[in-house]
Amino acid sequence: MRFFVGLHQPSDCRHFAAAFVSVNRLRDRKGSFEVGDWIMDSGAFTEISTHGKYRHSVSEYASQIRRWKDNGNLLAAVSQDYMCEPWILEITGLTVWDHQRLTIERYDALLDENCGVYILPVLQGYDPADYQRHLAMYGERLAHGMWVGVGSVCKRNGDPRAIEDVLLVIKSIRPDLRLHGFGLKSTALSSGLVNQLLETADSMAWSFHARRNGRNANNWREAKTWSDRITSWPLQWPLFRTAVAA
Repeated sequence: MRFFVGLHQPSDCRHFAAAFVSVNRLRDRKGSFEVGDWIMDSGAFTEISTHGKYRHSVSEYASQIRRWKDNGNLLAAVSQDYMCEPWILEITGLTVWDHQRLTIERYDALLDENCGVYILPVLQGYDPADYQRHLAMYGERLAHGMWVGVGSVCKRNGDPRAIEDVLLVIKSIRPDLRLHGFGLKSTALSSGLVNQLLETADSMAWSFHARRNGRNANNWREAKTWSDRITSWPLQWPLFRTAVAA
C-alpha cells in the first residue's frame, strides 16, 4: 500500500514523496508549489459536514483541476462524493441511496468536463451491503483494474474490522479494483488486512495527534515523524480472517 500524506499547506509538499491536498487549500493560492506525486481532494468532508452541500459547482472544480494539472505529478483528482455516515445524513436530510446517486452524478459530470487528469470515483455507503449496491449503481463505469476510492471509513478507524468488512465485500465482487482508503488513522493503517486490500491511502491524523499532545498541528515535521512511524510499524494480522486476493 502506498501512503499519501494529507497536508494543510501546499508548500509543505516538497518534503514528501506522495501528498494529498484539498482543493480548498488551492483556490486562493496565487502561484505554483513544489510537489512530486500528489492527489487533489475535492474537500468533500468540509463541504458536506459544514455546509450540507458543495458550495462550488462541478465546472468550478474542473477549472481548479485544469489549473493545477501540470503542477508536479497530479495522479488523480477525487470526484465530489457524498459521505454516508448517519450524522452526515442528518445534516443533509437525505438517504444513503440519495448520497450514492449524487456521488455518481457528480462523477459523470466531472468526466464530461475533460479535465486531462484521472478522476478518482468514490464508492460510498455505510454498511457493507451499501457498497455492494453502489458498485452495481456504477455498473460499467468502473472498468477492469480501475483505481477507486472507498469513502465513509475515516470515522470508523477505532474498529479496523468494520473497515476490513467493507473492503472485503468490495473485493469479493470486484477483486480487480485498486482501492484507495480516505482519512485512515494509525489503528486502521496498522492492520495487515487493510494494507493488503488497499492500493493507496491518505491521512491527516498526524495533525490531530500533534494537537492532542500540545504540539503544532500545522507543522510538516509532525507529519513527517508520524508518517515515518506509521509506515515502519509491523503490521497486525487478524486471526481467522481470509483476505481476498487483489
